[in-house]
Amino acid sequence: MKKRIVIALGGNALGDNLEEQKAAAKVTATAVVDLVEAGHELAIVHGNGPQVGMILTAFETAAKAESHFQVLPLPVCVALSQGYIGNDLQNSIRMELDKRGLKNPVATLITQVEVDPADNAFLNPTKPIGIFLNKEEADVLDAKGIAVMEDAGRGWRQVVASPKPVNIIEVETIKAMLSMGQIPIAVGGGGIPVTMKDGQYQGLNAVIDKDFSAAKLAELIDADMLIILTAVEKVAINFNKPDEKWLDTLTVTEAEKYINENQFAKGSMLPKVQAAISFVQTSRADKQHTALITMLTKAREGIEGKNGTKIVK
Repeated sequence: MKKRIVIALGGNALGDNLEEQKAAAKVTATAVVDLVEAGHELAIVHGNGPQVGMILTAFETAAKAESHFQVLPLPVCVALSQGYIGNDLQNSIRMELDKRGLKNPVATLITQVEVDPADNAFLNPTKPIGIFLNKEEADVLDAKGIAVMEDAGRGWRQVVASPKPVNIIEVETIKAMLSMGQIPIAVGGGGIPVTMKDGQYQGLNAVIDKDFSAAKLAELIDADMLIILTAVEKVAINFNKPDEKWLDTLTVTEAEKYINENQFAKGSMLPKVQAAISFVQTSRADKQHTALITMLTKAREGIEGKNGTKIVK
């Protein structure tokens, strides 16, 4: 059956440089067009953790070398990342569509996401951005008053506030694109964080978790399914332990129980499960919302119930 689907693609899956990103975009395009060919409506959300960090670093380096260069605010860096990641994705998807004789237009939409300026997240920065650092490099940043944290055993990274999304400003444009058979690449990097002040939206120094923004988008466009892509085929409990267990299906109650048991790593699987729960809980009596967590290459099998972890109410 035809489904309206939001796909959340991790920024770390897009490589660490432009060449790796272009290669990764081609792999992504194949999986995405498989779903289009199967008749599904798709909206694509991508992460930008490494990319926005590189943009920040580049402008910080330029500002040190030349006084007339400015260090760009984080919302501007997020907007830049949406453009250059989206460019590679839309070009690769368009080429794959053309190969298969499909005519669906695809375009990147610079997207703002509203947050609450009173969100407690601003008191406790937790969202990793930028490249992975070793302990010595992290200590240098910490000494400068820049918040850093260890990221799921993969190294140290700079962290900023990660407020929850309240609304997606361009959601009506996304709906219009979907209704015309187009493929929007939107809410990139979780969206440009904004809040209303003095009658206009203003950017905030924060990064919104792309999985939560994807869940909010799925809710607002009344999607049938949210697919959160990761590096493993399924969600596991007791991960990397002798009694490791891979899960085919999770109810919201089971997922919350495992969260309370600290089964999911805070820097990786935890926000994915939490975002899945938030979308599934928007189910109505007339429409059940489903979330799927799996690998990119297994997405089509997951929709068919052959792979991945399905989260249901």
